[in-house]
Amino acid sequence: MSKYLPAGALALVLALPAIAIAQTSPAAAVDVFIGTGGDGHTFPGATRPFGMVQLSPDTQVRPFRQSYPWASGYRYDDDSILGFSHTHFSGSGHSDLGDVLLMPYSGETKWEPGYPERPFSGYRSRFSHKEERAEPGYYAVRLSDNEVDVELTASERVGLHRYRYAKGAEAKVMLDLRSSIYDYAAKNLWSRLRVRDNTLITGMRETRGWAAGRQLYFAIQFSHPLTVRSLRNMERDVEYKGFAGPGSGPGDKAQVEGKALVGALEFGVPSDGQLQVKVAISGVSEEGAIANLAEMPGWDFDAERAKASAAWNEALGAVAIEAAPEMRKMTYTALYHSMLAPSLYMDRDGRYRGPDNEVHQASGFRYHSTFSLWDTYRALHPLLTLIQPEQRNVDFVRSLIASQQASPYGILPVWQFHGLETWCMIGYHAVPVIADAYMKGLKGFDAEEALKAMTASAEYGPYGGLQYYMKLGYVPIDLEPEAASKTVEYAFDDWTIARMAEKMGKKDIAARYYKRAQNYRNSFDVKTGFLRARKSDGQFREPFNPVLSNFGSDYTEGSAWQYSWYMPHDNAGLIKMLGGDRALQDKIDQVFDAKVDENVYAHMEDISGLIGHYAHGNEPSHHVAYLYNYAGAPWKTQARLTQVVASQYDTTPAGLSGNDDLGQMSAWLAFTALGFYPVAPGSNEYVIGRPFLDKAELNLPNGKRFTIRALGLSKENIYVAGVTLNGKPLAQTFLRHDQITAGGELVFTMSAQPNKDWGKATSARPYTQTAY
Repeated sequence: MSKYLPAGALALVLALPAIAIAQTSPAAAVDVFIGTGGDGHTFPGATRPFGMVQLSPDTQVRPFRQSYPWASGYRYDDDSILGFSHTHFSGSGHSDLGDVLLMPYSGETKWEPGYPERPFSGYRSRFSHKEERAEPGYYAVRLSDNEVDVELTASERVGLHRYRYAKGAEAKVMLDLRSSIYDYAAKNLWSRLRVRDNTLITGMRETRGWAAGRQLYFAIQFSHPLTVRSLRNMERDVEYKGFAGPGSGPGDKAQVEGKALVGALEFGVPSDGQLQVKVAISGVSEEGAIANLAEMPGWDFDAERAKASAAWNEALGAVAIEAAPEMRKMTYTALYHSMLAPSLYMDRDGRYRGPDNEVHQASGFRYHSTFSLWDTYRALHPLLTLIQPEQRNVDFVRSLIASQQASPYGILPVWQFHGLETWCMIGYHAVPVIADAYMKGLKGFDAEEALKAMTASAEYGPYGGLQYYMKLGYVPIDLEPEAASKTVEYAFDDWTIARMAEKMGKKDIAARYYKRAQNYRNSFDVKTGFLRARKSDGQFREPFNPVLSNFGSDYTEGSAWQYSWYMPHDNAGLIKMLGGDRALQDKIDQVFDAKVDENVYAHMEDISGLIGHYAHGNEPSHHVAYLYNYAGAPWKTQARLTQVVASQYDTTPAGLSGNDDLGQMSAWLAFTALGFYPVAPGSNEYVIGRPFLDKAELNLPNGKRFTIRALGLSKENIYVAGVTLNGKPLAQTFLRHDQITAGGELVFTMSAQPNKDWGKATSARPYTQTAY
């Protein structure tokens, strides 16, 4: 700690216990650093549940081909901080954002960030984890080189910084609009900085990144007036510069535009040694960002931090957990990571920017974006229907429908952020999100509009080989890459359309899509027992190697060993194609028990968390351990879940075995810890596994409470000896959604020995489209 710091300043910033979070609260159990190491790609900064601003430190910004480890901007292994930016993804496997980077300093102004390995080479600063602290809605760190203590908190649309400078030091801030996560030389298409008055700066940046043509506007307000400003465009070799404007030098300019803008801002020596900064963002305009500042009136940092803490405790309070300390921490952290996206993306007046890059007006709902749908339809969205208010989930659905209506292609989002489409991953997985919400009885959106949007997406031929899929019943590999994966994912999505159409009384649509849902069979080779890609002439592509995985191959981020079990709506059909219950059990055993050379998948950064061929770090494997239930052997599911949780999750920064993928990895753990999992969203069923918590109470959106108890739970007692629901023995190995939402109590009795009889009968098994 610097001898020049005000007495007790650092102790105030890093004090334990926390000022804002009671130590027994749900938020106090969260460790936001879980996933910030390894390939978890989470960030530790300040945000609200589903907040538009994610204010967090960036430790390195590298050229995009080197950027994978820094997809969230922060990596726990680093020892210096570049600055604090206001937009981030949590756990993405690709990235962007890192908008509006601020860095406090005093002393000499350095216009470049410098190098991590060369201290004092730029405005970046070293830090120590011993002088760093974070909790939901709050982040603090000591910048040792810059001699500044930093605290961050946030409302939904506004990030709030509090800087404490050394005694007598000048308060300075570097504002860098060049910095961007997944950066490259031409990424910034244009940007602007405008000094509105001596406490307000506005601006914008348009980038050509993951979402091309993304526009981000901002308003920055300071608690003290500017004394000196210097705004620069650091572009080189600009062919045409126009005519000179007013002012004799950079320091005199009130507005500067260009592709590489940076500003050095000085505030003199504050009487209390502090400077606070508010940053509001908007996808619409600078005026919209200014209006968003009103969300955070005044300069009471501690009050804003307390509001953020209260928001997180309310959200996390949907689940009350009793468990061993490490498991409790892991589960609450998983719930926290499950509530970061989809994120709010509209101004206070309801305006937002949509997939046509035009401004739209939301009426009666709050527009959200950041939909990583290939990942999150599996467990995240089903989890949110249990732990978030109905209106929040309705907002998600209406945001998807509004995006389809504004889409230049007339289809639902695939992988969307800040309102814009990225075309990342495969499938039309907004469909199961909407269908699952409708099947669970959520109100507040137009079902006719929703179904129209769903079928429009499922029948848009130019997308992902759909014209061939509709004609042939499969996607042909000689005409479309990753054809085997696309075929089975389209088939599942089609089944969810059929489910919703059937409930709506649309018998013709339901029949058409139930038929399409069986298309997964057209890519399954019963001779080898694997999913395979067919060519347009009907022949399977040769040669075939079930271990082969490459981008653009037969499969998406996986091999035949990972994708051959993806027909979650019809596992009875899978069982029959493999030759019966025992054949499925043996095949899944082979997945987990295989001796796999670690180099086999080393070239695929997304295939991680390996147990044999099972890859927990990537989503296609997430339902596989639960498949034993469909073959009458839930005790094997219980053993495999024990293996997965023990090897894939812990409470260290590297405690996630793969990208959290906007909360999907975390949602898997949250469900599994409770004791059940939504193998087939849209079925209204959750497949029972085994609990990892002594007790959990779900405080449901309808006001009722569903309690889960695990009697005799221990490291040895990993098997379920029996289950009761509301005091009565439960023969089925699944829970219906209405059984949970009715409230009541689910009790597991745990044992060191498996109960091989429970769940063996076909009448006890979960839903499948075709009969067992």
